[in-house]
Amino acid sequence: MRKPNDVIIRGVTKVVVVIIFTFAINLFISGHHYPGGGFIGGLAFSSGIILLFLTFDIESVHKNIPVDFKVLAAIGVLIAVLTGVGGMLLDAPFLSQSFGYFELPIFGKTELATAVLFDVGVALAVIGTSLMIIMSIGDDR
Repeated sequence: MRKPNDVIIRGVTKVVVVIIFTFAINLFISGHHYPGGGFIGGLAFSSGIILLFLTFDIESVHKNIPVDFKVLAAIGVLIAVLTGVGGMLLDAPFLSQSFGYFELPIFGKTELATAVLFDVGVALAVIGTSLMIIMSIGDDR
């Protein structure tokens, strides 16, 4: 059986996936002050990996990205919950956030907030869950 000649699709996909990942990171980072955040950033990141699944096969992508998406989803939920519990340990309501401004070497005066940790957990949970669903749908067994 001949292998299809899909050089153009593979080449374009490699460029488009980098653009999608960059946009996903932008959505994630800007989500603290503008529309976006962990959920939509995680979905955008997942769409880039799903495009890789469609262009290449799931086995080759999984070989190059050896991540167990169930574990990734669990770690994301754990980070999100622990961020919420962290406020309770300081006698504040669940999911209370704290922020401050710090002087970082390269970035200068930068705002750091605990809400970003929560967004990291949400993003990891969304990436893990959505890719787990897609992989189970695409499983041949």
